[in-house]
Amino acid sequence: MILLICGLSGSGKTTLAQSVKMRLSDTDIPVEIIDADVYRQKLFPNLGYTKEDRFENIRRLGFIAGKLSGHGLVTIISAINPYDVIRRELIASYPNVKLVHVDCPVKTLMQRDTKGLYRRALLPENHPDKVGNLSGVNDPFQIPSSPDVYINTHITPLAEGTETLAAFIMDQYQHQQNQYVYQHKAS
Repeated sequence: MILLICGLSGSGKTTLAQSVKMRLSDTDIPVEIIDADVYRQKLFPNLGYTKEDRFENIRRLGFIAGKLSGHGLVTIISAINPYDVIRRELIASYPNVKLVHVDCPVKTLMQRDTKGLYRRALLPENHPDKVGNLSGVNDPFQIPSSPDVYINTHITPLAEGTETLAAFIMDQYQHQQNQYVYQHKAS
C-alpha cells in the first residue's frame, strides 16, 4: 500500500507520518516514510519547484514507493503534491494507492511558519530572499476533491489524527492480506 499524504508546507504531513509509523511499530505492519524534502535534498537536488519539476519529483517518489510497497511495506509519501493530475497519475500507476489530505488554513500556517517560507513568500518581488513558488500562496494547490482520509491539523490534535490514519492503514492492510490469502488458496 502507498499513502500519498499531501498538504501545504507546514500542515503537519511529516509529523503525522512519523507519528503513524511510531504508532504502528508495535504491529506486524512494516512502514517506510518517503519525505519529499529529504529525498529532494539527498537524491534529486537538481529539481526545482516548477510545475514540471514537481511532477518529476512526485513520479520519482512514486517509483521508489512502488518498489517498497511491492515488498510488502506500507509506504507513506509525505509531499506537498499540489497538482491533482499527478496525484491521479500515481493512483493509476501503482496498486493500492490511497490519498490523504492533511489540511490547515493558510492563515494558521503563516502564524506557525516553521521554516520561514511564508514570510519569505510575502516579501517584495525584487527581494533576494523571496520564495516564488510556495503552494497555496504564490503557486497553486489543488485541494483533493475526494481523499481517502482527510485530517485538518488546525482542529484535530496529533494523537487523534494519528489514530485516524493508523486505523485506516490497519484496516486496509488487513483487507490486502485477506485478499492475498484468498488468491493463493484459489490457485
